[in-house]
Amino acid sequence: MIDAGAIAAAEQAIRPHIRRTPIVQVEGEDLGSGSSLVLKLELLQQSGSFKARGAFANLLLREVPAAGVVAASGGNHGAAVALAARKLSVPARIFVPRISEPAKVERIREYGATLDVVGDRYADALAASQEFAARSGAMQIHAFDQRETLLGTGTLGKELEEQAPEADAVLAAVGGGGLIAGIAAWYGDRAEVVGVEPESAPTLTMALAAGRPVDAPAGGIAADSLAPRRVGECVFPIAQRFVKQVVLVTDEAIANAQRVLWSALRVVAEPGGAAALAAILSGRYRPRPDQRVAIVISGGNTSAVNFGTHA
Repeated sequence: MIDAGAIAAAEQAIRPHIRRTPIVQVEGEDLGSGSSLVLKLELLQQSGSFKARGAFANLLLREVPAAGVVAASGGNHGAAVALAARKLSVPARIFVPRISEPAKVERIREYGATLDVVGDRYADALAASQEFAARSGAMQIHAFDQRETLLGTGTLGKELEEQAPEADAVLAAVGGGGLIAGIAAWYGDRAEVVGVEPESAPTLTMALAAGRPVDAPAGGIAADSLAPRRVGECVFPIAQRFVKQVVLVTDEAIANAQRVLWSALRVVAEPGGAAALAAILSGRYRPRPDQRVAIVISGGNTSAVNFGTHA
């Protein structure tokens, strides 16, 4: 069961291994919007994204076989599993598609996991990882469709509510849905939980319209983090019950949110990490005048900024 009690227990287990990432209050004029916001800077998490929470939850709450673990990823989940496996002395093999951001691929290599680059999309990497798991006996750590993964992401919701108890709306990006489902499972009906998806990868939007997970387009600027083929089976009932709405944003809006984060805060977010903010800046989500909004900046693994040496 994925509820507040189970999330709190998972938080106790993973706390020695994860960071309590900061929040920052940002005034509307600083962002070029009409709303003051609380930003949860989860891009400062271990391995550069929220995925570390689910990775450590899987390794600490499940029985890991001698063959180790295997994961498929657009990049962030793979980096998180590789880091957690290294810290806990577990063999790890990671499969990523060719679209993965080079910065994410390099992180996986740095953390010492065996890396396989296969196929064009996440679904290709997932199929390869499943085949390897069946052949080797390694434990598969799914990026979003796994109970322990959702318990891990739920700890972000718990942490955010402790830091910003006044927030009555929380916006987070959606790919496979692990982040939004974990947050929604923690908050329940205590806050308006809103999912944000790229127009080119409307996985949860299409699932909610169909009443079940269905295949969706998988493209766009954030394809390496927000474009699986469909949302998870574990994710869907939580999202259907607790996610109040899902909004779609353009690639241009996501890129603009990245620019605004850099200009206003000197924060370098990857496209998927900035998607939730894009909903506010583009007007796709309009808070009520009295609403107190928190936004999850979920990842920062990008090579978009060049910190070269200049004379």
